[in-house]
Amino acid sequence: MTEASQGFPLATSSWDEAEYAAIQRVVDSGRFTMGPLVKQFEAEFAAHFGAGFGVMVNSGSSANLLAVAAAVLDPRIDLNAGDEVLVPAVSWATTYYPLHQYGLIPRFVDIDIDTLNMDLDLAEAAVGPKTKAIFAVNLLGNPNDFTRLTALAENRGLVLLEDNCESLGARHEGTWAGAAGLMGTFSAFFSHHISTMEGGVILTDDEQLYQELTSLRAHGWTRELPEKNFVHDKTGDRFDDLFRFVLPGYNVRPLEMSGAIGIEQLKKVPSLVEGRRRNAEYFVSKFAGLDTVRLQRETGESSWFGFSLVLEGALAGRRADVARALEAAGVEARPIVAGNFARNPVMRYLDAVVPEELPAADKVHVDGLFVGNHHYPVEPGIDLVFETLSALS
Repeated sequence: MTEASQGFPLATSSWDEAEYAAIQRVVDSGRFTMGPLVKQFEAEFAAHFGAGFGVMVNSGSSANLLAVAAAVLDPRIDLNAGDEVLVPAVSWATTYYPLHQYGLIPRFVDIDIDTLNMDLDLAEAAVGPKTKAIFAVNLLGNPNDFTRLTALAENRGLVLLEDNCESLGARHEGTWAGAAGLMGTFSAFFSHHISTMEGGVILTDDEQLYQELTSLRAHGWTRELPEKNFVHDKTGDRFDDLFRFVLPGYNVRPLEMSGAIGIEQLKKVPSLVEGRRRNAEYFVSKFAGLDTVRLQRETGESSWFGFSLVLEGALAGRRADVARALEAAGVEARPIVAGNFARNPVMRYLDAVVPEELPAADKVHVDGLFVGNHHYPVEPGIDLVFETLSALS
């Protein structure tokens, strides 16, 4: 599929015959629930990104939930209800919800208006006596400065978690996004770099966390754990061990079909990211002289989930006009994730620490939007976006 057949869409499929053949093999096998293909995908995914362990779940949102749950429930980690966690003010809803659900207090930190990631100067200044963790987000494919981020976490004794659902395949100074912290989460939803229909992955190098995540994924039982483990040793009575519940878990297991598709998608990751990066070179070059938009500044090697546009000059305050013009031209566009999340009505349910001013996040909330990127060449689509915005300037 190309953008020529559907204007310039936000997302398109990266499947071909390999994924459909994988689906058919699962159908023919009759094994639809999580099984050996999910396990194979987990191992190959972890190996690809240099992590010790991978746990597949049914979505990136569930990956965030399990990562937070494991961090709180692990007896070695000092992270408890009432503790504060630094979060960027611009992210998706399910970055914040698991923190609330475990009694943690999100402390909002403004973003860097250029990178769209957490402003690390402000993050460092926000660390207080109750701060125990950072939940960093790599936004729209752009990795954080992991050298500085990990140093901040280590120097201040903070747990570092990564929401990497939008930035599979990104790197900073040799570190893969999603592999910089104690745990990193990924999404394999349709619109993301790879798609397993629905799906998510948590990566970690810590075997105990891996076992806790495995238990939490499926009811908090011991069934998938080895006989001797860090969570709760089995009794040796197989019947009893199949139904022993030891953690307050969930049922967020993936389908075996998703694991089978993931195996095929993972093979394509280098070419999928390379295609997106080639498009980004053209995009940045094309828009370099247009003073009515601010582009996202790449940190390290972005995997360019999409192309952000923060309106300035003659277009500032005119996002509705821009959105209508893009729609009329056949270009799909969306706000930059959820904008300044602190401005969403759901905040009345969340116990959070929000600064009096979040100017960069507010700017994105009012004047930010993004258009799609794809693994195939999209120069005509980029040209169309440029021409549309130029005509409004």
